[in-house]
Amino acid sequence: MKILCIDGGGIRGVFAVSILKALEEELNLQAGDYFDMIAGTSTGSIIAASLILKKDMSEVLKGYESFGKKIFVKQAKVGLFKSVYSDKYLRRFIRKAFGETELSDINKPLLIPAVDVTHGKPFIHRSNYGSTGNESLSMKLWDAVLSSCSAPVYFPPNNISNSYLSIDGGLWANNPSLVCITEAMHHFKEEMQNIKILSLGTGLQKIDFTIDQNKYWGVKHWLPFQLPSMKVTPKLLDLALHLSSESVTYHSKHLLGENYLRINEELGEEMPFDEIKFVEELVMLGEKVYQDRREEIKQFILS
Repeated sequence: MKILCIDGGGIRGVFAVSILKALEEELNLQAGDYFDMIAGTSTGSIIAASLILKKDMSEVLKGYESFGKKIFVKQAKVGLFKSVYSDKYLRRFIRKAFGETELSDINKPLLIPAVDVTHGKPFIHRSNYGSTGNESLSMKLWDAVLSSCSAPVYFPPNNISNSYLSIDGGLWANNPSLVCITEAMHHFKEEMQNIKILSLGTGLQKIDFTIDQNKYWGVKHWLPFQLPSMKVTPKLLDLALHLSSESVTYHSKHLLGENYLRINEELGEEMPFDEIKFVEELVMLGEKVYQDRREEIKQFILS
């Protein structure tokens, strides 16, 4: 069973999109067609859902480039009781991309991790492939994706039919590889040796928590803000997402061995998930990484 897993990482998702775009251009086929199951968390859920609906990655990339400038615009007033960003344009972007498609309309396995913050538990939105206990089939695809993208502090929680509030799945499964290994074994009864995962990251940051002389740490260290713009840097959340992804990568490699191919790259600096000025650089990095590892990637998915 071949599985594609895509990390969360906000605007850094263009790194993964760029790799998939290069793959599609070389093989002249839609990237999702090579996989039996696709999973994505947060920004990765946008990409995964796009692949499921057979959208060209070139179009997805254009969407990131055009809407990113609107999505990550700080609200006029940001206080203790208001998120940094409105979800107005994020919601509009996702609804435009996925329309009225429901999870029940999708038969190919699609997994989207989220968090039911009302009841304090992880949650997985699944498409219509017969998984037992699937509670969200009547949900719109865009609603499931928005749930996984609602990063705490930065976006408001997504209200699911007034039943519960949902936030970013990256808090527990920013790299959804273990989610997919479990699903393949539990639902599809696959043996471990028959599971192959191509895992796409969104870049490895060097998140700087330099030791200073101030022994007291507070909000300004975990969520530093810039003057005079008062822009809040999501340093703590980026660290949490990074640790979630890398711990899952470590365990998945040990479980699957050569059947686990992780594609990620050092960014060399901090690139916060909401910093759109790095889009072009990330796109170029994705293209370079694909060229550097193209034979490895092709052999992995075609064998």
